[in-house]
Amino acid sequence: MFRLLPVILLCLVACQSETTTSSNTTVEAATVPKGIVPKETKEELPQDTFSLDYVMGKFDPSKHPDFVRIESKYADREGLFLRKDAYNSFKKMHAAAQADGIKLVIRSATRNFNSQKRIWEAKWTGQRKVENGENLAKTTPIARERALKILRYSSMPSTSRHHWGTDIDLNAFTNDYFEKGDGKKLYEWLQANGSLYGYCQPYTAKNDARPDGYNEEKWHWSYIPIAKQLSRKAEKALQNEAITGFKGAESATEIDVVRKYVLGINKGCLH
Repeated sequence: MFRLLPVILLCLVACQSETTTSSNTTVEAATVPKGIVPKETKEELPQDTFSLDYVMGKFDPSKHPDFVRIESKYADREGLFLRKDAYNSFKKMHAAAQADGIKLVIRSATRNFNSQKRIWEAKWTGQRKVENGENLAKTTPIARERALKILRYSSMPSTSRHHWGTDIDLNAFTNDYFEKGDGKKLYEWLQANGSLYGYCQPYTAKNDARPDGYNEEKWHWSYIPIAKQLSRKAEKALQNEAITGFKGAESATEIDVVRKYVLGINKGCLH
């Protein structure tokens, strides 16, 4: 019996080694190819990573450690910022698109509360016209109605996904551009490949599944691995009554802007 013990122990060691090797092989075989972000990515940050101030865009992206300046070769101008995780994935998507003859150009990225306030108030006061050249200060005296007209395409400060550093506007700001020629090819490429890099179009056409929120924006794409966590934070912590500090803010509660606009997105971008 004692003479058999060394033989038994040797067999046990060999079996354990074989099991470990087999397990490692399985992991390697399941590894996602380099440069690809799977649609069901597991890129989750710890709970409560994001403060309510972050959700509301009350910070300076140029001084935030999670943000980086976008290189000029990816954008139409200098001075744009994006979260590092969203940017790294975008660069991979940009390279893949370029290999297929598609050029992605970032036209807008992170906008904090103050940036969004300037856009909103310019439209509110009529300094900046809305679609069809309408001056809302002259045509729409009732606050709620004026806010709803701006909300067709522009967010109230504190409620924009552009606050988060996860969202970008690409190539053009009209849906018409993406319905013919090079724009159509670009949009079809994004629809087919965007999810491979974690990107999703939050503002699709309105229908029974998305009755509320902004009008369709084919140019607006969101880095979902992080944005979905911020959506959950907004759902739990952002209240209409907290949306203040700009002209027309009093209409936020009446409109229910959190439920209808912050959360009124393509359901495919919530997962």
